Order: sequence, then C-alpha cells, then structure tokens
Amino acid sequence: MSKELSTREENYSEWYNELVVKADLAEHSAVKGCMVIKPYGYAIWEKMQQALDKMFKDTGHVNAYFPLFIPKSFFSKEASHVEGFAKECAVVTHYRLKTAPDGSIVVDETAKLDEELIVRPTSETIIWNTYRGWIQSYRDLPLLINQWANVVRWEMRTRIFLRTTEFLWQEGHTAHATSQEAIAESEQMLNVYAEFAEKWMAMPVIKGVKTANERFAGAIDTYCIEALMQDGKALQAGTSHFLGQNFAKAFDVKFSNKEGKQDFVWATSWGVTTRLIGALIMSHSDDKGLVLPPKLAPYQVVIIPIYKGDEQLAQISAVVNKMKKAMEAKGISVKYDNRDNQRPGWKFAEYELKGVPIRIAIGARDLENGTVEVARRDTLEKETLQQADIENKIEHLLSQIQENLYQKALAMREMKTYSADTFDDFKRILEETPGFIMAHWDGTSETEQKIKDETKATIRCIPIDNKQESGKCIYSGKPSIQRVVFARAY
Repeated sequence: MSKELSTREENYSEWYNELVVKADLAEHSAVKGCMVIKPYGYAIWEKMQQALDKMFKDTGHVNAYFPLFIPKSFFSKEASHVEGFAKECAVVTHYRLKTAPDGSIVVDETAKLDEELIVRPTSETIIWNTYRGWIQSYRDLPLLINQWANVVRWEMRTRIFLRTTEFLWQEGHTAHATSQEAIAESEQMLNVYAEFAEKWMAMPVIKGVKTANERFAGAIDTYCIEALMQDGKALQAGTSHFLGQNFAKAFDVKFSNKEGKQDFVWATSWGVTTRLIGALIMSHSDDKGLVLPPKLAPYQVVIIPIYKGDEQLAQISAVVNKMKKAMEAKGISVKYDNRDNQRPGWKFAEYELKGVPIRIAIGARDLENGTVEVARRDTLEKETLQQADIENKIEHLLSQIQENLYQKALAMREMKTYSADTFDDFKRILEETPGFIMAHWDGTSETEQKIKDETKATIRCIPIDNKQESGKCIYSGKPSIQRVVFARAY
C-alpha cells in the first residue's frame, strides 16, 4: 500500500482522513457514524487514560461505573438538560428479537419496554438519581467520582475521532456542600485538563469560560480549554461544568449540614473524549505522517537493524538487546523491528508515517565503530551517536522533542491569533487567514448568534483573567469591556 498522503495545503480535511487510516489509528465500521479504534490508535488512548487517571486520583477522585441505559423519565426532570440532548439521543424501545416466518430476524412487537431507555449521551441524570441514595449528611461530602465509559450522540456528519456517533470518554461527577467548593472543583479540573494538554499532548490551550449560548445544557458555568489546529480552526479539548444545585433539586439530593439543616448539594461534571486523538494528530503532524509527542507515543523509540545474513543479525541483536534493556530501565518504551519480510527503507517510511519520536538504525559498520544512527521524527534530523551511554542520550533527546513540539505549536498559535476591530476585518481574517480572532463583543446572546449565523464563527471562550479594555462590539457597535476569542471550530 502506498504511504503517500494528500498534503495539508492541498486539502487539509483529506490529509487528516487519510492519515487516520494509513497510520493504522482507526477505520470506519459497519455501523454508520461509528469507528473501529485499531490497536495503535487505542494504545495512544490508553496512554492518555493512564496519565489522566493518575491526575484524577492525585486530586482525590475515585472511579466507578454507571449503566449505559437511562430511563427516559430521568431526562424530563431537568428541562434545559433534556433540551440540550433531545435531538442526539438513541432510544431503546424493545428488548427482544424473533424469527419471522420467512426466516428473517425482526423485532418482537410483544416485547415493548414499559418505559423507553436512552442510550447514555452523558450520565448526569442516572448518576444524580443514584447519588440520592448515597448522600445524607455533610460527612458524605465531597463525593468525587469519575467513570471511563462510552457514550452515544446521534451525529449526521461524522469524522473519525472528531465527531462520531459513539465515542469513548471519561466523565467526572462530584457533589459538594457549598457552591464555593463546587466552583473550586470545576476550576481545579480545568487546570488538570490544561496541564495534560500542554505537558503530555504538547498542545497549548486557552483556559476560559463559555458564553450562555455555548454553555453545557443544565450548567450554571462551563469552563473549557480551547486549542488551535494547524488549519486555523479551533477545537474544544476539554470542559468542566459548575452545575449549581440544578441536578440536586431535579433528583432531590439533599444533605444535613453541620447545623442539622437540610440543603441541596452543589454539583460539577467534567470530561474529555477520544477527540483528543484528533487534536493530537492535527496539532503536530506533517505531510509525511503522524508526529507524536514522546509522552503519548505507543513506543518512543524504534530500532531497525541493517544486515546481511543471520550471523550479522545475531551480532546486531546482541548489541541492540543491551541498549533496549538499558533504555527500558529508564522507562523508555522501545520496539526492536527485526522482521525479515520488509526492507529497512520500507520500515523507515512506516515508522515515519506512524510518528515514532526516535528511530535508531544500526548496521555492520556501526558495530565496528560502536555507533548508531539516530533520526528525530519532529525535525527529521539525523545524527550519529556513540552506543556508550545511549540510554541517557535518548532520554534527553525525548525530552527535547516533547518541548520542541510544544514550542512549535505555541508559535503556530501565536502566528494565527489576530485582533479585529471591525466586522469587515473579522470576516476577512476568517476567509483569508483563519485562526483565533480577539474581538470586542457586546455581551448579548443575540449578537453572538447573529455573528455565528453570518460567519459560522463562534465565541470559543472568554479567557480566564482576561485583560479588560473598553471598546466597541465589532457587530453592534455597542460598548464592550473586553475582547473574547472567536473562531470557526471542529
């Protein structure tokens, strides 16, 4: 199979779609709108899971699991929440199939459910119904729970990782005695997501608050991290919601406070999804294939022997196995590809396409000289290094690559962040040089919607600790106290 890709400049969308498939990350499934995540793609998700799960547990959270199916009546208890998800819900109406006289399989019409079940689009309702039985006193608070799960949101237009009918995610759901504690939790988890995005994904993000139009259904406030992809489109990479007492009141979740008085608890929810893999691809990859940050690469180093005959391979393998063991002792993940059914050049192209951070080649001459050839995926630079102390050199190089990818992505974002003072400038930037646009907005939902209807650009967030400056709204001309972040988005 040819490894040639479309280029980003020719067709960014086509480049992305081809890369996902050719790099063996995922593929379309027999179920329309759903994806099969292949082992290499799932290994990246596992790396993400491991890092995030540790961060959640380090901040006091524990994991649990709640049902995939939610009674329809639960959704009617929180009006704004059901309105936000009603058009995306998959509904189970029957619980049995049967064989028809012609031998085909049909739904058994006598097996209709008394109450329809919704396939989980998000778990607030089932979880808050459960929490009612878990929380009685302030001694039961805070309740800090996360679940790793799949969800279904029926999508008409899908793209692997970025928007699929079924996807994987984690969702945190916490209960607190005071609004201050719940807000602090929401902000803490936003910071956890931002740290993960920047330190693991090497992807710079803006931390901010969503407008009322863009807020999570049923939330008082939605905090978010927004990233900019290479094509100038924004991607929401994580959200954390302060839910107030909305769900506690809807599901009658009360507790006795220290004074013995009954009160409703205060809630948060927060989550990230497998769209982070899409964000990772679009943040760093190039026309030759994936570029993976070392912290999330399924393997950080691949070693390829160049040899003639079994005897030479055995000599190289003896040296490689020592190097591999020394690197693994440092926590570096290493793959030794000594398959004899593909030539070294083919392997070089394969691992370049798959974005492995470091490639090491070793041949007969390297055995004589005590050297190896080391190639970096991020810069495509090659150098010859001595085999002695190779584990420390590679460890340092991986750290360099991780930092370089972040700095490169940050420079790209800064280059594609613009200010617009008029609506004409705003529209021109969107069409000619898309990116983040910092512009004044009058604070009304009506103006925000009109801008979206006319340009397809949305307010991505109001940055936390945003600089306050007086100005005029680009659309209405009314007074404004700050610029907000606009962009077209995935």
